[in-house]
Amino acid sequence: MKLHLLAGLICVQAALAQPPAPSAPQIPAFSTSTTLVLVPALVKTKAGEPVFTLAAKDFALTDDGVEQTPTLEQDTSSQPLALVVAVETGGAGARHLGDYRKLGTLIEAIVGVVQHKVAVVAFDSTPGVVQDFTPDLNAVGEAIRELEAGDKGAAILDGLSFSVDLLRRQPSTYRRAILLIGETTDQGSHTTLDEALHSIGDTNTAIYSLGFSSTKAAAGHEAAKIMHDSEPGPPGGCMAQDPNNPGQNKLAQAFDCLGLLAPPLRLAKVAAIAAANGLRRNTSEQVAQLTGGEFFHFSDARSLERDLLEVSHHLPNRYVLSFHPVAPHPGFHAIGLKLKDYPNLVVEARNGYWVDGTGTGTNP
Repeated sequence: MKLHLLAGLICVQAALAQPPAPSAPQIPAFSTSTTLVLVPALVKTKAGEPVFTLAAKDFALTDDGVEQTPTLEQDTSSQPLALVVAVETGGAGARHLGDYRKLGTLIEAIVGVVQHKVAVVAFDSTPGVVQDFTPDLNAVGEAIRELEAGDKGAAILDGLSFSVDLLRRQPSTYRRAILLIGETTDQGSHTTLDEALHSIGDTNTAIYSLGFSSTKAAAGHEAAKIMHDSEPGPPGGCMAQDPNNPGQNKLAQAFDCLGLLAPPLRLAKVAAIAAANGLRRNTSEQVAQLTGGEFFHFSDARSLERDLLEVSHHLPNRYVLSFHPVAPHPGFHAIGLKLKDYPNLVVEARNGYWVDGTGTGTNP
């Protein structure tokens, strides 16, 4: 794992040397306003069956490696749900439009019997609302059935940023979730990777991703500049060429860079770099891991239906832990969650969040 993270660090810093991307349409800005961080978690047996009998004391939760005292939120499955169905209609997504025709019925299974609002967003090179928030699932199903093929773009990060912004406008009493359906690799987003970490990480929104394999690598991705914050070390950043040591080995330099940071900040930086690299390699999977959702790989209508039924089973049966970070530093935070005394159980949970420089926490 350490080698992967260090390799990711070198790749990210190399990307910083690339010229800036051309001007792009403005993506909605995001800010933080509270200090409550929600950590959705799914606990399963090794056979994949959900476990419902645990208490807060059974979990060990850390924020940048610092132990926290979590609270287990009660009766979250009965809370109202605001859901955005974000569907890729551009790029390779155009060939899967036929697979989406029966989504309306499956979405009904996902929202269950709770009060709900569902919106549909379609994205190719740009995102747009196809159906605004409505409790009418028949209208949602019809909007999905009538989706039309878009252009060659697959701007996943732009579509997610757009969807997150829509959810921010919904009542705070509603749980928030995104059902993302599209290919696995972003192609054509104007949202940079650090902007994506910011927008996805500073909201308590779970993303459930259903992805089919991208037909080509996201070469030319415009999110070349990963992290905007300044790096310690030589002029130009920690990984920049040091004029006093022109032959320095990049791997050794990576160790040196991390050594300049205090342990919590060092862990946060490594986690941010790893998350950014994950967004580059498999966007759909990484956003699910960041938010405490799930990722499924599908190839046709039958496998998509199977995966959506599993989402409908898991979404209401997740634990939701919460904690209040004390004086959190701005930027990305790494969340760690494990079970204390249950080695035969598997836990999947949100693994990061973002604190805005002007705020003190993460949005509800």
